[in-house]
Amino acid sequence: MLRTTVMTGMVVLAGSGWLMWSRGEAGAARAAAADGGSATPAPVDVPAADVSRIVAQGRVEPVSEELEVAAEVSGRIARLHVEEGDRVEAGALIATLEHADHEARVATARAALAVAEAEELRLVNGARVEERREAQFAVDQADAALAQAEREHQRRVRAADVIPREELDRAASDVAIARARQAEARERARVVDAPARSDERARARAAVAQARARVLEAEAMLAKTTITAPIAGTVLRVARRAGESVSVESPNGGHLVTIADLSVLRVRADVDERDVAHLATGQRAYVTADAYGDRRFTGRVIRISEMLGRKNIRSEEPTEKVDTKVLETLVELDPGQRLPIGLRVDTYILR
Repeated sequence: MLRTTVMTGMVVLAGSGWLMWSRGEAGAARAAAADGGSATPAPVDVPAADVSRIVAQGRVEPVSEELEVAAEVSGRIARLHVEEGDRVEAGALIATLEHADHEARVATARAALAVAEAEELRLVNGARVEERREAQFAVDQADAALAQAEREHQRRVRAADVIPREELDRAASDVAIARARQAEARERARVVDAPARSDERARARAAVAQARARVLEAEAMLAKTTITAPIAGTVLRVARRAGESVSVESPNGGHLVTIADLSVLRVRADVDERDVAHLATGQRAYVTADAYGDRRFTGRVIRISEMLGRKNIRSEEPTEKVDTKVLETLVELDPGQRLPIGLRVDTYILR
């Protein structure tokens, strides 16, 4: 940007550098031009305070930058707890979404966890005392049935000469059946008394872990219906009101409010590539804005980008070159100075 300033006794042209002539030399230059001459006046020595600064356009931003606080789940806003300009602490309540459905999911998940834990406990404890007694009664009954079948078979054997062969075979078959039922009853009793196998215990533990994870998931989703401030700062903008619905799939991603830490202000300046060799962190700087006249807001350079890029800030003048490469430079203003966030300023970095 080319700026011309008329001072007492001199004319100052500011572009990539500063050039000054005395009033007499400026008149001589105009006379030479009128006479068709090509002589150029010699520049006057410029004070170091004027030549040793870099001029760049910048924009004011908070130290935290602007944080857009958004809902992580879709829903309807039940209550908005802040207004623009409110000062909030980290963790302060910003908004609450309607959450009856999430509470129901938490209750369902907790009930499923209780069932899984009960199944694991039953497996570890084994059968109840009543089941063990029942199994033992079944064994006693099978033993008695086998003894009766064997006695009947012996009687048939002793009377084999006077009874049909078919009756003797039936008695022998009854003995075999009674013996098999006895074995079944005893095996059943051993199963009831036996401890749970390692694979059964592992399966029960896995079922409990899965149910517990579902509880944590449901509780996490419920917690996301309460939106809190990620940092201490000031509410700059409110994007939604109570009763409105938010969707994480919408283009704005459920944006609710914008918060920023205004305790320290910074200026993000676009330094022309011709001046980057003179930049260094720690350099003193100041900014001015048309709205504040000649007032200067002082600060220092705290960060310099590693890569050139396109301009971030436009002057909106028709003669501005938009394809100029710039190096993004961050100037932190001294404490206690106040400027509106987003204000465009002229930045002066002292070499």
